[in-house]
Amino acid sequence: MRSSNKYHGRSEVNQRSSLIWASFFALAIAFVEAAVVVYLRKLYYPGGFGFPLKMIPQSILWIELGRELATIIMLMAVAGLIGHHFRQKLAYFAFLFGMWDIFYYVWLKIYLNWPSFLLEWNVLFLIPLPWVGPVLAPILVSLGLIFSAIVILLFYQKGSLIVIKQIGLVRWGIICNYHNFYFLWSVPNVLQQQLPRG
Repeated sequence: MRSSNKYHGRSEVNQRSSLIWASFFALAIAFVEAAVVVYLRKLYYPGGFGFPLKMIPQSILWIELGRELATIIMLMAVAGLIGHHFRQKLAYFAFLFGMWDIFYYVWLKIYLNWPSFLLEWNVLFLIPLPWVGPVLAPILVSLGLIFSAIVILLFYQKGSLIVIKQIGLVRWGIICNYHNFYFLWSVPNVLQQQLPRG
């Protein structure tokens, strides 16, 4: 019994240590991401970012798509290295993604004093199509990812059984699909250099 308690104690300490190092990585990659966006806005939006969007050259667009994909791959790679099994890897990825997304906006606020308010619209992602929405939306989603990841990593140790009610899975699926639909709702307008749908 004592050895089991010692194992769980060490496991919990390791989880906390891994979360701390994962946070450092997420903050650093968010810094790099925000820095690139600062350069792009200086080039294409010298008067300040806003809609309708300006069309950037195709070559730059492909680089941006590659950069976003590379960022996701880096987050997945770190989660894969830290986690010991699929549930842990998935939880660490959710944690990393949430921290990265939130601190991306924190760095933009420090660099550019943007956004001026949380309901200001932004291009959230480019893969597979431009996702647009108010800044508050991805922040709320990211907070949910971080909270869920911490619950899984700190309150359920390796080998324990996690029982998830079906109704919870259904609700989570509905919420995710709603956000996906909401973010992509304005794609036709954005591609035609019009204002996004409110």
